[in-house]
Amino acid sequence: MTKRSAAPKAEWVLMYRSGLSRSRIAEVTGVPGSTVGYHLSVARAADPGLESAHKEAMCGNTPRVSAHGLERIRELVAVVQETGRYPSPRAGTAAERSLGVWLERRRREAAQGTLAPEYRTGLGVLPGWQGAARAATDEARWQDRLAALVRYRAAGHDWPRHKATVTGEEHELGVWLHTQRYKARRSELEPAKAQALDESVPGWRTGRQRGRKPGVPGS
Repeated sequence: MTKRSAAPKAEWVLMYRSGLSRSRIAEVTGVPGSTVGYHLSVARAADPGLESAHKEAMCGNTPRVSAHGLERIRELVAVVQETGRYPSPRAGTAAERSLGVWLERRRREAAQGTLAPEYRTGLGVLPGWQGAARAATDEARWQDRLAALVRYRAAGHDWPRHKATVTGEEHELGVWLHTQRYKARRSELEPAKAQALDESVPGWRTGRQRGRKPGVPGS
Protein backbone atom coordinates (compact mmCIF):
# COMPACT_ATOMS: atom_id res chain seq x y z
CA MET A 1 0.00 0.00 0.00
CA THR A 2 1.23 3.51 -0.82
CA LYS A 3 2.32 5.40 2.30
CA ARG A 4 0.32 8.51 3.08
CA SER A 5 3.54 10.43 3.68
CA ALA A 6 4.23 10.08 -0.06
CA ALA A 7 1.00 11.87 -1.02
CA PRO A 8 0.00 12.95 -3.51
CA LYS A 9 0.92 10.18 -5.91
CA ALA A 10 1.48 11.85 -9.29
CA GLU A 11 0.11 8.93 -11.31
CA TRP A 12 -3.23 9.00 -9.49
CA VAL A 13 -3.48 12.77 -9.78
CA LEU A 14 -2.93 12.50 -13.53
CA MET A 15 -5.62 9.83 -13.81
CA TYR A 16 -8.02 12.00 -11.81
CA ARG A 17 -7.23 15.03 -13.95
CA SER A 18 -7.98 12.95 -17.09
CA GLY A 19 -11.51 12.27 -15.80
CA LEU A 20 -11.25 9.01 -13.84
CA SER A 21 -13.20 8.82 -10.60
CA ARG A 22 -11.69 7.86 -7.25
CA SER A 23 -13.39 4.45 -7.38
CA ARG A 24 -12.15 3.80 -10.92
CA ILE A 25 -8.59 4.69 -9.98
CA ALA A 26 -8.82 2.33 -7.01
CA GLU A 27 -10.16 -0.41 -9.27
CA VAL A 28 -7.42 0.04 -11.86
CA THR A 29 -4.55 0.25 -9.37
CA GLY A 30 -5.83 -2.29 -6.84
CA VAL A 31 -5.49 0.23 -4.00
CA PRO A 32 -8.20 0.91 -1.38
CA GLY A 33 -10.47 3.81 -2.30
CA SER A 34 -9.74 5.52 1.02
CA THR A 35 -6.04 5.66 0.17
CA VAL A 36 -6.71 7.09 -3.28
CA GLY A 37 -9.14 9.58 -1.73
CA TYR A 38 -6.52 10.82 0.71
CA HIS A 39 -3.97 11.39 -2.06
CA LEU A 40 -6.54 13.24 -4.16
CA SER A 41 -7.57 15.46 -1.25
CA VAL A 42 -3.93 16.46 -0.75
CA ALA A 43 -3.62 17.15 -4.48
CA ARG A 44 -6.80 19.27 -4.55
CA ALA A 45 -5.55 21.31 -1.61
CA ALA A 46 -2.32 22.03 -3.47
CA ASP A 47 -4.04 22.68 -6.81
CA PRO A 48 -7.43 24.45 -6.57
CA GLY A 49 -7.99 23.97 -10.31
CA LEU A 50 -7.70 20.18 -10.17
CA GLU A 51 -11.37 19.56 -9.41
CA SER A 52 -12.63 21.65 -12.33
CA ALA A 53 -10.15 19.98 -14.67
CA HIS A 54 -11.42 16.59 -13.50
CA LYS A 55 -15.05 17.52 -14.16
CA GLU A 56 -14.31 18.90 -17.62
CA ALA A 57 -12.40 15.78 -18.61
CA MET A 58 -15.08 13.55 -17.13
CA CYS A 59 -17.74 15.06 -19.39
CA GLY A 60 -15.87 13.96 -22.48
CA ASN A 61 -14.53 10.71 -21.07
CA THR A 62 -17.67 8.60 -20.74
CA PRO A 63 -16.94 5.13 -22.14
CA ARG A 64 -19.27 4.19 -24.97
CA VAL A 65 -20.79 0.73 -25.27
CA SER A 66 -22.19 -0.46 -28.59
CA ALA A 67 -24.21 -3.51 -29.58
CA HIS A 68 -21.34 -4.43 -31.87
CA GLY A 69 -18.92 -4.31 -28.94
CA LEU A 70 -21.08 -6.61 -26.83
CA GLU A 71 -21.32 -9.01 -29.76
CA ARG A 72 -17.53 -8.93 -30.03
CA ILE A 73 -17.28 -10.05 -26.42
CA ARG A 74 -19.51 -13.03 -27.14
CA GLU A 75 -17.37 -13.89 -30.19
CA LEU A 76 -14.18 -13.61 -28.18
CA VAL A 77 -15.44 -15.81 -25.36
CA ALA A 78 -16.56 -18.45 -27.86
CA VAL A 79 -13.20 -18.41 -29.67
CA VAL A 80 -11.12 -18.66 -26.49
CA GLN A 81 -13.27 -21.48 -25.13
CA GLU A 82 -13.02 -23.36 -28.42
CA THR A 83 -9.31 -22.86 -29.19
CA GLY A 84 -7.84 -22.32 -25.73
CA ARG A 85 -5.98 -19.18 -26.85
CA TYR A 86 -6.58 -15.50 -27.52
CA PRO A 87 -6.89 -14.26 -31.13
CA SER A 88 -3.81 -12.62 -32.61
CA PRO A 89 -3.78 -9.27 -34.46
CA ARG A 90 -1.31 -10.94 -36.85
CA ALA A 91 -3.31 -14.11 -37.53
CA GLY A 92 -3.62 -15.65 -40.96
CA THR A 93 -7.36 -15.12 -41.23
CA ALA A 94 -9.07 -11.75 -41.47
CA ALA A 95 -11.71 -12.74 -38.90
CA GLU A 96 -9.12 -13.58 -36.23
CA ARG A 97 -7.03 -10.51 -37.01
CA SER A 98 -10.09 -8.28 -36.61
CA LEU A 99 -11.01 -9.84 -33.27
CA GLY A 100 -7.40 -9.68 -32.12
CA VAL A 101 -7.18 -5.96 -32.93
CA TRP A 102 -10.44 -5.33 -31.07
CA LEU A 103 -9.08 -7.15 -28.01
CA GLU A 104 -5.85 -5.13 -28.07
CA ARG A 105 -7.88 -1.92 -27.97
CA ARG A 106 -9.83 -3.12 -24.95
CA ARG A 107 -6.58 -4.04 -23.21
CA ARG A 108 -5.23 -0.54 -23.76
CA GLU A 109 -8.44 0.97 -22.42
CA ALA A 110 -8.27 -1.27 -19.35
CA ALA A 111 -4.67 -0.20 -18.71
CA GLN A 112 -5.66 3.45 -19.03
CA GLY A 113 -8.70 3.00 -16.81
CA THR A 114 -11.16 4.02 -19.53
CA LEU A 115 -12.71 0.64 -20.29
CA ALA A 116 -16.52 0.68 -20.06
CA PRO A 117 -17.83 -1.29 -17.04
CA GLU A 118 -20.02 -3.40 -19.33
CA TYR A 119 -16.97 -4.52 -21.30
CA ARG A 120 -14.97 -5.18 -18.15
CA THR A 121 -17.76 -7.37 -16.78
CA GLY A 122 -18.19 -9.30 -20.01
CA LEU A 123 -14.47 -9.88 -20.49
CA GLY A 124 -14.05 -10.79 -16.84
CA VAL A 125 -15.11 -14.38 -17.54
CA LEU A 126 -11.83 -14.87 -19.43
CA PRO A 127 -8.85 -15.36 -17.09
CA GLY A 128 -5.90 -13.11 -17.86
CA TRP A 129 -7.62 -11.32 -20.76
CA GLN A 130 -5.99 -7.99 -19.90
CA GLY A 131 -2.58 -9.33 -20.72
CA ALA A 132 -2.24 -12.80 -22.17
CA ALA A 133 0.15 -14.93 -20.16
CA ARG A 134 3.47 -15.87 -21.73
CA ALA A 135 2.10 -19.28 -22.70
CA ALA A 136 -0.83 -17.71 -24.52
CA THR A 137 1.47 -15.22 -26.26
CA ASP A 138 3.83 -18.01 -27.34
CA GLU A 139 0.88 -20.04 -28.59
CA ALA A 140 -0.39 -17.14 -30.69
CA ARG A 141 3.10 -16.63 -32.14
CA TRP A 142 3.32 -20.35 -32.98
CA GLN A 143 -0.03 -20.23 -34.77
CA ASP A 144 1.11 -17.18 -36.71
CA ARG A 145 4.21 -19.04 -37.88
CA LEU A 146 2.16 -22.03 -38.95
CA ALA A 147 -0.19 -19.81 -40.95
CA ALA A 148 2.81 -18.11 -42.60
CA LEU A 149 4.28 -21.49 -43.54
CA VAL A 150 0.97 -22.58 -45.07
CA ARG A 151 0.88 -19.41 -47.19
CA TYR A 152 4.52 -19.86 -48.16
CA ARG A 153 3.94 -23.39 -49.43
CA ALA A 154 0.67 -22.50 -51.13
CA ALA A 155 2.55 -19.84 -53.10
CA GLY A 156 4.54 -22.64 -54.78
CA HIS A 157 7.72 -22.55 -52.71
CA ASP A 158 9.68 -25.60 -51.63
CA TRP A 159 10.28 -26.19 -47.92
CA PRO A 160 12.07 -23.17 -46.40
CA ARG A 161 15.74 -23.56 -45.46
CA HIS A 162 17.38 -22.43 -42.25
CA LYS A 163 20.96 -22.05 -43.47
CA ALA A 164 22.73 -18.80 -42.64
CA THR A 165 23.10 -18.01 -46.34
CA VAL A 166 19.31 -17.85 -46.68
CA THR A 167 17.64 -14.58 -45.72
CA GLY A 168 14.23 -13.00 -45.33
CA GLU A 169 11.00 -14.89 -44.84
CA GLU A 170 12.47 -18.19 -46.02
CA HIS A 171 15.16 -18.08 -43.32
CA GLU A 172 12.70 -17.13 -40.57
CA LEU A 173 10.30 -19.92 -41.51
CA GLY A 174 13.18 -22.32 -42.07
CA VAL A 175 14.53 -21.76 -38.56
CA TRP A 176 11.05 -22.17 -37.07
CA LEU A 177 10.39 -25.37 -39.04
CA HIS A 178 13.80 -26.77 -38.14
CA THR A 179 12.94 -26.24 -34.47
CA GLN A 180 9.63 -28.09 -34.86
CA ARG A 181 11.41 -31.04 -36.51
CA TYR A 182 14.04 -31.08 -33.78
CA LYS A 183 11.39 -31.13 -31.06
CA ALA A 184 9.42 -33.83 -32.88
CA ARG A 185 12.49 -36.10 -33.09
CA ARG A 186 13.05 -35.68 -29.36
CA SER A 187 9.34 -36.22 -28.60
CA GLU A 188 9.19 -32.70 -27.18
CA LEU A 189 6.64 -31.31 -29.63
CA GLU A 190 3.13 -31.09 -28.24
CA PRO A 191 0.83 -33.67 -29.89
CA ALA A 192 -1.70 -30.97 -30.80
CA LYS A 193 0.98 -28.98 -32.60
CA ALA A 194 2.32 -32.03 -34.40
CA GLN A 195 -1.22 -32.81 -35.55
CA ALA A 196 -1.74 -29.23 -36.72
CA LEU A 197 1.43 -29.45 -38.79
CA ASP A 198 0.47 -32.85 -40.21
CA GLU A 199 -2.93 -31.53 -41.30
CA SER A 200 -1.82 -28.11 -42.55
CA VAL A 201 1.51 -28.90 -44.22
CA PRO A 202 1.81 -32.67 -44.87
CA GLY A 203 5.40 -33.78 -45.32
CA TRP A 204 6.85 -31.21 -42.96
CA ARG A 205 8.82 -33.81 -41.03
CA THR A 206 11.01 -34.79 -44.00
CA GLY A 207 11.02 -31.60 -46.03
CA ARG A 208 13.08 -31.34 -49.20
CA GLN A 209 13.87 -34.57 -51.01
CA ARG A 210 16.77 -35.21 -53.36
CA GLY A 211 15.80 -35.30 -56.99
CA ARG A 212 12.64 -33.29 -56.47
CA LYS A 213 12.35 -30.00 -58.25
CA PRO A 214 12.06 -27.08 -55.87
CA GLY A 215 8.92 -25.00 -55.80
CA VAL A 216 6.51 -27.94 -56.26
CA PRO A 217 4.68 -28.47 -52.93
CA GLY A 218 3.67 -32.01 -52.20
CA SER A 219 5.50 -33.52 -55.16
